[in-house]
Formats: sequence, structure tokens, C-alpha cells
Amino acid sequence: MTNTIVTTAQDRMKNSIDSLQREFGSIRAGRANASLLDRITVDYYGAPTPLNQLAGISVPEARVLLITPFDKTVIKDIEAALNASDLGINPQSDGNVIRLVIPALTEERRKELAKEVKKTAEGGKVAIRNIRKDAMNDAKKSEKAKEITEDELKTLEKDIQKVTDDAVKEIDQHTANKEEELLTV
Repeated sequence: MTNTIVTTAQDRMKNSIDSLQREFGSIRAGRANASLLDRITVDYYGAPTPLNQLAGISVPEARVLLITPFDKTVIKDIEAALNASDLGINPQSDGNVIRLVIPALTEERRKELAKEVKKTAEGGKVAIRNIRKDAMNDAKKSEKAKEITEDELKTLEKDIQKVTDDAVKEIDQHTANKEEELLTV
């Protein structure tokens, strides 16, 4: 019983960290990265479809994303979706492929993005703390139901706290890496 509470909390924390990393991947750092387009959906025959299911996305140069649609008739729809997105990058099409040239970031924009990374990381830490709270509540319920002893509860609480501390350290590490990536010219 006690191990399942810690394992469940650990799994949920891992999922939160993975989600945070995906969010960090969508914050552009002046370099081309295919994950920038993960959130883009295209209206394809009336159905919103993820861009990566409609086209191949490659990075031929450090600051260029090349989008090669599997179906050439959808190029206009992809361009419209890219223009409507929050990327702020104008697509350049030659009829067969679409190029996205990622502009170099200004110092001011880099600092804004670093603040955004910190804010996103804080959201991740809040999620981790909520998972810890849920696990602690589960442990206390088990103790009240006489499934575990008071000593086992104390040990379980220490284990949950250790898992929480490890998750927060991992978030801090990912945050520092992303900030360094953003602030490096």
C-alpha cells in the first residue's frame, strides 16, 4: 500500500515534468526546432488536424524550418494556420514547400522569454506540490483506516517529500538549461 502511494506520486510528477519540457520546447530560442509547430493545427477538409500529420517538418539550417506537405493542395491551409498562430513568423511558400525563417532574438525579447520560462517552471512546481498534497492525503487516509501504522505514515511522508524534492530539482535544472539556451547569443 505504502509503495503504491509513492509510485503513483512519482509517476504523476514525471508526467508533469514531461509536460513542462514540451512547453519549454514550444518557446522559441532563436533556433529552428520542429517542436515549435507541435501546437499548430490546420483545418484539413473541415477537421482540425495537427500540422505534423499533414507534412514532414525538417531543419535544413540552424534558423530555418522546412515544411513539406504530403498533399500539395493543403499548402494554402497550412500557410493560413501559420499566419493565424502566435508564432509571429511569416511563412514563405514556393508552391511545393513552406519555409519558416526564425528571426534572431533581440536582447529584450530574450529576457522576456526567460521570464516566461520562469513563470512556466513555477506552474510546474505548483503541479508537483499539488501531487505531493494528494499523496500526503492518501497516506493520512490509509493511517486513519488503520491500513498502516503511525510510524509507517512518518516514513511514507519522508519518502513522498524526497520524491517531491527530486522533482523540483529536476524542474530547476530544466529551467536553468532553457534560460541558458535563451540568453546565449
